[in-house]
Amino acid sequence: MKKLVLTTILSIFAMVTFAAGEAEIKFEKTSHDFGTFSESSPKVTYVFKFTNTGDKLLVIHQAIASCGCTVPQYPKEPIKPGEGGEIIVTYDGAGKFPGHFKKSITLRTNAKQEIVRLYVEGDMVGK
Repeated sequence: MKKLVLTTILSIFAMVTFAAGEAEIKFEKTSHDFGTFSESSPKVTYVFKFTNTGDKLLVIHQAIASCGCTVPQYPKEPIKPGEGGEIIVTYDGAGKFPGHFKKSITLRTNAKQEIVRLYVEGDMVGK
């Protein structure tokens, strides 16, 4: 009898664990090079596209840039399995010294890979 109860409990646990699934975030690319742009037009923007390839809702809890000159915008609502979304990243070089930059955006999600980093870089040349 004890064996039957233990087997039943383990079976239920296995089914619940399997049914829970996981969200997975897959980006088309995780880095972007803006190339060369002028200090007279210091704002540049790139859209990182992703898909939830998992079988659970994907939630992006935070998107944090490595500095205040880089601003990420991300979806606040959950992304359904099979659907996609966008992380819009704007770098604003106004008031910054011309030259090369490389910035990171750290995403915290409920996906299998909880932390994902995106990168933008470029060269701002003087006026």
